[in-house]
Amino acid sequence: MNQTYRTLAFLGFTTILVGLPKAVFAQLPPVPGLIAAQQQQGVSAVELYNRGVDKLNAGNYQGAIADFDQALQLDSKDADTYYNRGYAYHTIGSYEKAITDYTEAIRLNPKFAQAYSNRGYTYFVLKNYQQSIADATKAIELNQSSDNAYVSRGNAHDELGNHDAALADYEKALSLNPNSARAFYNRGLTRNRLNQHQSAIQDYSQAIRIQPEFAEAYYNRGLSRFTLKNYQDAIADLKKAAELFKQNGRTDNYQSAMDVIKNIQELGNS
Repeated sequence: MNQTYRTLAFLGFTTILVGLPKAVFAQLPPVPGLIAAQQQQGVSAVELYNRGVDKLNAGNYQGAIADFDQALQLDSKDADTYYNRGYAYHTIGSYEKAITDYTEAIRLNPKFAQAYSNRGYTYFVLKNYQQSIADATKAIELNQSSDNAYVSRGNAHDELGNHDAALADYEKALSLNPNSARAFYNRGLTRNRLNQHQSAIQDYSQAIRIQPEFAEAYYNRGLSRFTLKNYQDAIADLKKAAELFKQNGRTDNYQSAMDVIKNIQELGNS
């Protein structure tokens, strides 16, 4: 299969939010040893794999899993298929199954940096931060230019209270990719935890400059401005965050932003 993959990008917010880059496709023909079996089935493992990726793009994760299941019946040694099925499992919240698939992808391809990175994120969601750090470190060892792996490891360090280590990882990510909105955003979260609110605002502003519809960055910049008693700008940011959350159908996040706005307005009127 073609060596290009979907990766999981994760961000700090009141809860962890996942960004989903676009999927990619396998372009190579089936390996010769599988041709006879695949012809009997009427469809090749590569075709099933690509069909599964199409369904990932369409948000049909159960359908994607079904296609990857069939692809693996024809080619049980393809690391890419395990990787992408793991991605689908993660997306629907089947984290243990995701870990199992990422682990099998790594067994088949020990240099599969993206599989280490995604498995590390799944461990992060399960609050196994030490294992998350270990996987991110391995991903970095395999691909030292991966700014995403540094951000991911920084997030795990931050959850363990290792804020200096987190900041060092975000700095490294930004040295590799100065336009990483995720790195600026997550560094802002760490600076908030360190009560460095003005610096956090600067980081959120950079994230918004790079990614103008970054709802979480508006939300957290609003909270930082509220902490600094800049109520007018805080409300403006929270209103923008609420608007973006609503546009994306994220009703819980929308309501959270609206509740904070109401609290600020009540405080201003008291």
